[in-house]
Amino acid sequence: MNILIIGGGGREHAIAQALLQDERVEKLWCAPGNGGIAQIAECLPYKATDLEGIVAFCKENRPDLVVVAPDDPLALGLVDELEAIGIRAFGPNKAAAVIEGSKSFAKDLMKKYKIPTAKYRVFDDLQKARKYICAQGAPIVVKADGLALGKGVTVAQTVDEALEAAKSALSGHVFGAAGDRVVIEECLTGPEVSVLCFTDGRCIRPMVSAQDHKRAYDNDEGPNTGGMGAVSPNKYYTDELAARCMEEIFEPTAAAMAAEGRPFKGVLYFGLMLTPDGPKVIEYNARFGDPETQAVLPLLQTSLLEIMEAIIDERLEAVDIRWENAHTACVVAASGGYPGKYKTGYEIFGLDDVKRDGALVCHAGTKYKDGWFYTAGGRVLSVTAKADTLDKAIARAYASVDRVRFTDMFIRRDIGRR
Repeated sequence: MNILIIGGGGREHAIAQALLQDERVEKLWCAPGNGGIAQIAECLPYKATDLEGIVAFCKENRPDLVVVAPDDPLALGLVDELEAIGIRAFGPNKAAAVIEGSKSFAKDLMKKYKIPTAKYRVFDDLQKARKYICAQGAPIVVKADGLALGKGVTVAQTVDEALEAAKSALSGHVFGAAGDRVVIEECLTGPEVSVLCFTDGRCIRPMVSAQDHKRAYDNDEGPNTGGMGAVSPNKYYTDELAARCMEEIFEPTAAAMAAEGRPFKGVLYFGLMLTPDGPKVIEYNARFGDPETQAVLPLLQTSLLEIMEAIIDERLEAVDIRWENAHTACVVAASGGYPGKYKTGYEIFGLDDVKRDGALVCHAGTKYKDGWFYTAGGRVLSVTAKADTLDKAIARAYASVDRVRFTDMFIRRDIGRR
């Protein structure tokens, strides 16, 4: 089979490496890919949002499957356009991807179908938002309604911080159209859990749980990022909680989307908070998370390609999905200054040493030129290690990532320690 993967991050590199474990895969393309993906796939000169270019390529080359991994092309309707020309595509269509593309849609869905989440209000008027924030007090959460690269959420510890976040989105337009509306919600407390689920619109199958680390610096300090590391499984997510989430959150969400005429086919990501009142949904994503994918997929023992085909054909229930009874730890190496301003173009050293350790390297912001890898983004790469205990996995991940060197490199030192 010939497969095209859309995207160019660590998540896409992890997906590519997982797909290649199925002997049916003969060729991989990736648009746009990165330096690491270029070692195992042919990278194409199309941005993930270049729907016209991607569709034209597919018309000419007829891939057997297109895996649409990032949020933007899903929200723009790439799956719909591919299906319209007879190409099998993995991922939700535009109508279903709105569950991530609009936080207000997601919150209204949960309210309508009684899926547990934080209390909230939606605003497009700054003065009304200010009045509500002042009445509620802090801590309080301000979220841009649309897609903002994982950086549209402010957990404000003071009223002034919340007011500034609302002002930045609604009048400062720092998130563009994504911030034309904001969701303001109560601040929940408790351990966070990421659960990615395979679903074909009817059947929903949770993957092994994970714990993301969104803040830039140790001790959960600094600004939010796309994610600085992850571990799997999440130590706070017990079998009892998993059963409760299946009954109260996962299955009701899939059923709600179907009832709304938006059946969701693909990977549905649940960002959960384990509050004193029980598990509640913080956010939905319409795709594999990053870096959770790099932590979770190494534990998958069933062919990822087989699962994807079953989801497209709406026969997921018939697939026996197996997971290794082990632990993983994933540490992201980032460019100094991320998620703010940073410099790129620095040579990356030590990757061969990491490979000899047996750790999984997933490239993100890298480019390959004349036999060398160079930095080309904020999150440069991730290193994932596996072991029979979490402590061993963490130790191995750090031992391996410490072999990687590039100018201004920084990592969090407390992944999995919370």
